[in-house]
Amino acid sequence: MSGTSAGSAAAPCRFAHYFVICGIDTETGLEPDELAGENFEQSPLKRTFKSKVLARYPENVEWNPFDQDAVNMLCMPKGLSFRTQADQREPQFHSFIITKEDGSRTYGFVHTFYEEVTSPQICSAMQTLYQMHNAEQTNATSSSSSSSSSMDSLASSLDDGYSPTSSSSSSLSRAAGSYDSSRDTLYVSKALCLITPMPFMHACRRFLAQMHSAVIAATAPPLPLESYVYNILYEVPLPAPGRSLKFHGIYEPIVCQRPGPGELPLADFPLAEAFSLLGVENLVQVFTCTLLEMQILLYSQDYQRLMTVAEGITTLLFPFQWQHVYVPILPASLLHFLDAPVPYLMGLQSKEGTDRSKLELPQEANLCFVDIDNHSIELPEDFPQFPNKIEFIQELTEVLLSFGISANTGAPPRTRSSPGSTSSTPGRERKSATLRQLEDDGRNGNLAGEELVVLELLQGNATLERLQALTKRTGVTVARVEALRAGVKGQPTDGGNQTGGEEEELRNAKLNVQLREVFASRFTTMFADYESFVIQSAPDLESWLTNREQMHNFDKASFLSDQPEPYLPFLSHFIETQMFATFIDNKIMSQWEEKEPMLHVFDTRIDKARLYNIRAPSLRSSCYQRCSILKESAQAIEQRLMKIDHTAIHPHLLDMKIGQGKYEQGFFPKLQTEVLNTGPSNNKWCHKATTAQRRKDRHRQQTEHLTLDNDLKEKYMQEARSLGKNLRQPKLSDLSPAVIAQTNWKFVEGLLKECRMKTKRMLVEKMGREAVELGHGEASITGLEENTLIASLCDLLERIWSHGLQVKQGKSALWSHLLHYQAREEMLAQQADSPAPRILERRKSDSSIAMPSLRVSLIQDMRHIQSMSEIKTDVGRARAWIRLSLEKKLLSQHLKQLLSRQALTKKLYKRYAFLRCEEEKEQFLFHLLSLNAVDYFCFTSVFTTIMIPYRVVIIPIKKLSNAMTTSNPWVCVSGELGDSGIMQIPKNVLEMTFDCQNLGKLTTVQLGHDNAGLLAKWLVDCVMVRNEITGHTYRFPCGRWLGKGVDDGSLERVLIGELVLPSGEDDSARACRTPPLQRSPSQGRRISITSLTGRDTKLNSAQIQEGIGEAVNNIIKHFHKPEKERGSLTVLLCGENSLVAALEQFFHHGFKSARLFQKTVFVWDFVEKAVAYMESADQIGDLQETTEAMKMTCQSLCHYFNAINSTSRNIGKDGKFQLLVCLGARDRLLPQWLPLLVECPVILQMYEDTAMLRDPSTLSTLISVLETLHDFSITLEASLVKGINL
Repeated sequence: MSGTSAGSAAAPCRFAHYFVICGIDTETGLEPDELAGENFEQSPLKRTFKSKVLARYPENVEWNPFDQDAVNMLCMPKGLSFRTQADQREPQFHSFIITKEDGSRTYGFVHTFYEEVTSPQICSAMQTLYQMHNAEQTNATSSSSSSSSSMDSLASSLDDGYSPTSSSSSSLSRAAGSYDSSRDTLYVSKALCLITPMPFMHACRRFLAQMHSAVIAATAPPLPLESYVYNILYEVPLPAPGRSLKFHGIYEPIVCQRPGPGELPLADFPLAEAFSLLGVENLVQVFTCTLLEMQILLYSQDYQRLMTVAEGITTLLFPFQWQHVYVPILPASLLHFLDAPVPYLMGLQSKEGTDRSKLELPQEANLCFVDIDNHSIELPEDFPQFPNKIEFIQELTEVLLSFGISANTGAPPRTRSSPGSTSSTPGRERKSATLRQLEDDGRNGNLAGEELVVLELLQGNATLERLQALTKRTGVTVARVEALRAGVKGQPTDGGNQTGGEEEELRNAKLNVQLREVFASRFTTMFADYESFVIQSAPDLESWLTNREQMHNFDKASFLSDQPEPYLPFLSHFIETQMFATFIDNKIMSQWEEKEPMLHVFDTRIDKARLYNIRAPSLRSSCYQRCSILKESAQAIEQRLMKIDHTAIHPHLLDMKIGQGKYEQGFFPKLQTEVLNTGPSNNKWCHKATTAQRRKDRHRQQTEHLTLDNDLKEKYMQEARSLGKNLRQPKLSDLSPAVIAQTNWKFVEGLLKECRMKTKRMLVEKMGREAVELGHGEASITGLEENTLIASLCDLLERIWSHGLQVKQGKSALWSHLLHYQAREEMLAQQADSPAPRILERRKSDSSIAMPSLRVSLIQDMRHIQSMSEIKTDVGRARAWIRLSLEKKLLSQHLKQLLSRQALTKKLYKRYAFLRCEEEKEQFLFHLLSLNAVDYFCFTSVFTTIMIPYRVVIIPIKKLSNAMTTSNPWVCVSGELGDSGIMQIPKNVLEMTFDCQNLGKLTTVQLGHDNAGLLAKWLVDCVMVRNEITGHTYRFPCGRWLGKGVDDGSLERVLIGELVLPSGEDDSARACRTPPLQRSPSQGRRISITSLTGRDTKLNSAQIQEGIGEAVNNIIKHFHKPEKERGSLTVLLCGENSLVAALEQFFHHGFKSARLFQKTVFVWDFVEKAVAYMESADQIGDLQETTEAMKMTCQSLCHYFNAINSTSRNIGKDGKFQLLVCLGARDRLLPQWLPLLVECPVILQMYEDTAMLRDPSTLSTLISVLETLHDFSITLEASLVKGINL
């Protein structure tokens, strides 16, 4: 049997796939590692040299091909490390993960120790390097220049060895940095590594530690090392799901267990350590950033800490899975990956004493920086909090306390780094020092470990004895640990025959699963009804995969409308992520293929919760629900570990040549390849696995002809699953320039695709009909969704501008580029002695003769943002600028102008940067241009407290009517966020500007004058108001006189606004726009209703009834929208096609014209006469016979009429009628007043027999229509009811 086939026969169910040894290749000698950031100023002992894979067993496994470069790079991320007898040489453990392109993962566990260098060539090479170094140091000048690019400086800041040396004692400091072959012994690092399909971290750690103990022990191990390696590679199976397994190391047995099918998946990395390192609150914040797919960078001196935190966080995501770049240990040679313009979770090794502030990162706008050793985090500027965060943290704290770990909530997470924090403990006695530090340290929401915990973490540690001996030798006291041991020895243990190591493992496993259950329980609660919103529209898998990109898979709007209000900021962001999209895809695909395991567990839990009726879907509440299955989950693990299900075959003597691999203390022997490359041929579980595999293969062949061709299907699946992912995983093995270029090209393509999808989504959500077809009930997007989409667009632009930067300046790459552009343009403008170049804006209103054009200027928009004192950071300024440009429909144009300065772009960006790929850049600008088809108010609605300059222009119908007025005019502008207050207009001036806190979208303008002087009449066509920052112009039509004795005698009018469309938009653009705001009643309609001569064709009764129905319907629709999305009710009550306008038409139907007196008669005159009749009838006593209710209604109408008539405001007769309708609708009195008006004898004098008001059936229909408004609480704008005292 060949090595390959033997190695692969049962690979899927083998505990370990490979045993690997990495170290120095004595044949090639010392090779400097240029990729790891070489620094020749350092002493040779601290430089980085290339390591090699010295041996691997077996040669290859069919299921998991060996990736030599990646394994070598991750076993020794900093290359070889040299030491002398004077240096620290403690063994180290770390783990790593290799993520393949298809998303599958392989785990590596590495034990690194120091072995004496016996090769005279290497010793003499090191001696020569020292002599050269010393000579250079002598000749070197004192001055030195700093590194050029940010990535170079990043590399040089990380150029120290794996475990930093300490120089506390004089003997160490004397020898530090020097080597003399005649006097010193040279040691070099060597790594033993197990590569496994599943993360059994504790078991692998113990096996490797025992392997190392056997190498350094004074006596040889019981069997040759080959026996143990062969045993773990070929004779130890993976534990079956829900079972535990015991196998034998060199000195003691090792136990591991695997969760059952209904439990949370395996996670063996200690979560307690992750919580201890970061603190509960910080960990929850990092977890939230991960859920929202931000860029997460972990930073620590210790590789195992990086792995523990990374795996801890991704484990807690259940039932979701991280879908983007995942490199918990980023080798020094891959630092250029920090430039990746995609979400990532990466770990970076820090150098001892390196200050965080010196770490130059390519992009920080969307970065969560986690400084593990200093227990601190820096968060992106604005991101939503996890729902019920406080109660959630409380529950986690209680779980930790139940295991004796106390949680001190310390300082909150930082949003920028503070250089004052201390660096972490160096290599000497790292473990116990770290534990002491954790114990005493409540720095940043950090967990202070109690005495028992400290000891338990130390117990069962294979290196504890040597650690203590070493610390005593170097003069560090460990009395504290001794005291702890003495104190705990007397206490009885429950475990009976369990060893300290097993007890610790059991405790860790129980704590792990309970913490994970708390997290899983939050998702079970939040997404209990997610299935109801999954849209399953495809008939089969093939058509679904083919049309995946066009499909709408989840009804986001309905889902959000069903959630508690406090959850919305988080959920609206989260359902836009790739991990949520993949989760929903898996759900849809489960109709046709086997359910993804994590989805299966999650769905089972939701069904169980539903069975116990924990939460009725109708009762949505934001009350916190605690996890109810903590005890059960811990018991399942305890039972497995206390009662072992299976024991693997014991290691035994192999059939191998005697005398080879002779034992030599302190040196790892050369193992015999022949025996280790070939597995057993008659292994029982081997045979089972291959039989099962054959059965599976047969079944697959039978079903293949029923389904898609497998290759095609796989291709579709890969494409479907990679949808929205720009790059699954960096390839660690090949680092040639061509591969790096290819990777960057993938980034560019990915960014363009993401831009296309984001702009398309924004358009579809906003434009109505398409959105309705895709499952939105109403043809509008909620403000919450819109805000989420715009925030993700801002994030995308930041990532595009961060890609391929030459030198990073500031936290926002986009704002940095804009500042460079601004400085350049202002300098050119000074040289030319002219203002900065501006392009005339094409937007002109119909009446643009009066409103001067607003100029389009990129620089001017930047100055607006720079003058906003509310925004404190560059990232905030960049986001505000994007929002402003989007609202002004200038985003694409501004960015095109910014990028037109090619010399500046070349200076700032490397050749491969997205912004220097011409074709992609053009397409990107084109996608952004498409956003001009819809209206956004994303700047106005977000920055509500800023001061904004407004310009008001009053346009008279006759120029003379304004120029010669002797009165004192005034104006008050109102919007959704407030009003400007009354402002006097200078006499005979048509235009004025004023500064005011943001009014939001403008709704009304009150215009009036004080009627002073002889020429106090004023005929106004309209008022134009423009927001001078956003350029939004509103037209408030009037078409009426203001003055006593003319029109209806009004000195003040409330005008309703309409947003003016930029004239550049042609009909096709208008056709696909969002619908415009309602307008004021047009001057034509107003005059025709109130004058004797009807210029317009009068409406018939059917049209009037239809108008009333439509007006009431619009108001009802308004109240059915979410509160934040409703817009202006004033427009629906008083604008064009509003309730007031429709009722005016009704009252004017059959209204007798007063020909006899040649004087205009208004509806208000009719109401006035009716009220006068009621009051006189009441006094005479005619109303005695009427019911009590009728009396009350009479009194209310008279009371309201008198309150309106006696107001100090001169609002005219039409204004008074408008007010009566609005107040009647608000107080639900309108339908009761109508019959009273009809019963007054006045109606016979003022209305024809055919009038709608005199038709009983029409009137009763009108009353029933108006009564439908009683279900809603109508609130009137202050500008309407000012001065009315009820």
